[in-house]
Amino acid sequence: MTVNAPLRHQVFAGNRASGRLKCAVVAAHGGTRRARVHEAGSLRVRFPNGERNGALDAVMVNSAGGMAGGDRFDIDVTVGAGARLTATTAAAEKIYRSLGPDTEIGVKLTVGAGGALAWLPQETILFDQVRLRRSIDVALAKDANLILTEAIVFGRSAMGETVRSGRFFDRWRVRRNGTLVFAETLRLDGEIAERLAQSASANGGVAVATVLKLPGDDASVAAVRAVEQDFAGEVGVSAWNGLALARLVAPDGATLRRDLIGVAAALGGMPLPRLWLN
Repeated sequence: MTVNAPLRHQVFAGNRASGRLKCAVVAAHGGTRRARVHEAGSLRVRFPNGERNGALDAVMVNSAGGMAGGDRFDIDVTVGAGARLTATTAAAEKIYRSLGPDTEIGVKLTVGAGGALAWLPQETILFDQVRLRRSIDVALAKDANLILTEAIVFGRSAMGETVRSGRFFDRWRVRRNGTLVFAETLRLDGEIAERLAQSASANGGVAVATVLKLPGDDASVAAVRAVEQDFAGEVGVSAWNGLALARLVAPDGATLRRDLIGVAAALGGMPLPRLWLN
């Protein structure tokens, strides 16, 4: 039986995964408490460890077991005034190959006056022929605190996998008190392996990460450089206009994870997720 194009499209769309997660935490009773949680589709959030050092731990779970072309996931996290939240994921997220449509991820983070957010998801693993479009939008109060970490691994080296081609579009926008203070857009399209092999890109590395800290200054840079002898990959860090930024490149995901833990610990301010340390 021949299936016409409109019906094939409907069947494909009906099998796509979607997820929406919206949660808010507030300062209450001398600590941080959940105020609102809304879950839809395959996204869930759990708070397994209670508070540590006044910060609440949140662990996000994608019950779909990964993402593929045509999937759409939206995450909206609000940290109220004076509240402290450390957010991570239960496992590394896998983005599988696509035969056409993009996998789309939208992240919105809001931190109120005197609040603090450590956004520390585990790494995102991309497969060959991936098509991923991600946007991260952050709104900070004037005196809010943020550590934002995102790590990307191009293929599982231990499995002999290589991301030869695909598309990765990543857009970050961070605003403090309504003013844009950090904007970055990354696009890798076509022959990704060739691009990563170039010395001006990753010099052959297949695992990369960015760590953004606000507020950040020369002391933040000095703290990272003080432990640079412990890094197995390449780490660069700088500070300007009240923020600090670290870039990491490694030959594999395990090396990147180790270096990320060192950078995050050096920057300090919020406890690392226990899942990172297992």
